[in-house]
Amino acid sequence: MRKLFKITFLSSLLILSCSKEEDLKNSIIIEDSEKEPLTNSQINLKIDESFASASKDSFNWKNASDHMLWSAIYQNQKIATIGFGASNNDFDRSKSPQNNKIQKEIIDLIMEYENKSIEKILVSSDAYLNIIDVYIEKQETIIALRRTNLIRYIEPADYRYSENKNNFQRISSGCGFESEILNATDYTTIAPNAKMPWNFIKHSIQSAWNKSTGAGITIGVIDTGVSPNQALLGSNFNSGLSTGRNIQKYGTYVDSPWSWITTTDGPNDQCGHGTSMASVIAAPRNNIGLPVGVAYNSNLITYRAASNVLLDSYHDQNGVKNAFTALGNNASVKIISMSMGNIIYAGKIADGVKYAYNKGKLIFCAGGTSTNYTNFTGVVFPASMAETVAVTGVKEGTSDQKCDICHIGSKIDFTIQMQRNSGKTIPVSSYYNSQSDYVGGSSVATATTAGIAALVWSKNPSWTRAQVLNKMKQSSTYYPTKNSKYGYGNINAYLAVQ
Repeated sequence: MRKLFKITFLSSLLILSCSKEEDLKNSIIIEDSEKEPLTNSQINLKIDESFASASKDSFNWKNASDHMLWSAIYQNQKIATIGFGASNNDFDRSKSPQNNKIQKEIIDLIMEYENKSIEKILVSSDAYLNIIDVYIEKQETIIALRRTNLIRYIEPADYRYSENKNNFQRISSGCGFESEILNATDYTTIAPNAKMPWNFIKHSIQSAWNKSTGAGITIGVIDTGVSPNQALLGSNFNSGLSTGRNIQKYGTYVDSPWSWITTTDGPNDQCGHGTSMASVIAAPRNNIGLPVGVAYNSNLITYRAASNVLLDSYHDQNGVKNAFTALGNNASVKIISMSMGNIIYAGKIADGVKYAYNKGKLIFCAGGTSTNYTNFTGVVFPASMAETVAVTGVKEGTSDQKCDICHIGSKIDFTIQMQRNSGKTIPVSSYYNSQSDYVGGSSVATATTAGIAALVWSKNPSWTRAQVLNKMKQSSTYYPTKNSKYGYGNINAYLAVQ
C-alpha cells in the first residue's frame, strides 16, 4: 500500500511539473499583428523614435518590446547574445559559483522551445564571462527567456544599425591609408629630429616630459591593429630617444560575415585608424622627422579587435570583448585606450569593460565622432559607461567649443584641443614608413589622454587608478566643478606630473 502511494505521489509531482511547463507555454500569447518579424528598416525607425522621445546617449535592447527584439534577432543570422547570472553584477565566471548550472538551465529552456539539440543551438560560451551566443528562431523562446530570473540581458548578436539605414552614407568609418605633408605651423621640430604636434604645447606635454616620458607603463590599445608597414611601431619602436620598451601586437577580430568562423586574421591594421591611435600614444621620439607620441617611452600592447571604428557586427563585438578580457588578465597593463564605439549598447562589450575595470585598469573611450546617422546622440557606448573615462575633442584655445564632428554631454570627463582654426587636426605617423598624416575627432583626443595618464602613472608608479585619475582631474580647466557638457575640460600635463 505504501509503495503504491509513493508511486502515485511521484506521478502526481511529474504531472504537476509538466502541467506547470504547459501553463507557461500556454500563457505566451502572440498577437496576430506580431507574428511576422519587423523589417530592419522598421526596427531602425523604432530605434530612431526612442532617441527622439528621450535624451539618450545610446539605445539599449532591454527597452525593446519582445516583438522588436525577436525581429532584430530573426532578421540577422538568428543569433542572440545572452548575458546570464544570479544578479545584474554576476558577469565574471570565476566569481560565479552557479554559472554552469544557470547556463545549463538556459540552454535546456531554449532546446525545449526551439525543439532542437544543443549542437544546433549553442554557438559559443565565453571562457571568462557569463555570456553565451545561441541560435533562436521562435519569438516564444525570447518571451520565455525574458520571463526567467536567469538572464541579465538578451540582445541580437549581429544587428547593424548603420547598414540598415535606407539612406545609409557614412561620412567616415575612421579608415584610410592616406598620407599628407604636414604644414610647418602644425608642429615643432625637437631633438633628435622628431615632429611634436601643435597641441602638445597647448596641453603642456613638452614641459611634462621633464618629469616623465611614460617609462615602465604598459598601455593596451583596442582598435583596428597596427600597420606592418610603419617601422616606428615595429622594428624601430626603440629609436631616437625612445629606449628600453616593447610593443606587442595581437588580433581578436575575425574577418568573416559568418558567425561560425573563429580564426582571426592577425594583428595587422587593415583600416589605418589603429595605426594613428598607436602613433599618438607612443610613437618614438625619432630621428627621421616623423611625429612623436605623448608617452614616447611607454610600452604598447595593441589589438586588432574590429574592422573599423563602428562596433556593430558580430565579430566586431566579439573581438572587442575578447581584447578587453585579455588585457584585463594581463597584469602588466595599467591603461586601456579605445577610440571606437556605437550608439547601440552591447552587453558583451559592457561585460568585457567591467571585467577589465575590476582588474584595476584605467579605461579611456572616445565620446563619439559624428556621422550623418549618429550626430543626434550624446556620448556613445561604451564611453557612456561608468567604468570608462569619456574624452572628446575641442577647438584650439578653448575647452568648451567642440570640434566640428565631436560629441559632448554629461558623461564627458576630459577634453583635448585637436582642431585648429585652420581646420587642421593632429599630426601622426601614417600607415607607411616615412609618411605622416593628420587625425582628428574624439579618437585622437582619447589616445592623447591615455598618453597623459601614462605620464602621470610613470611619475607615480605606486599610485592606484583612482589616484592617477584624480590627479588628472585636479590638473584640468574646470576642477573641482565638472562642466555639464565638457567634463573637467582640458588637461594640463605638466601640472598632472607635479
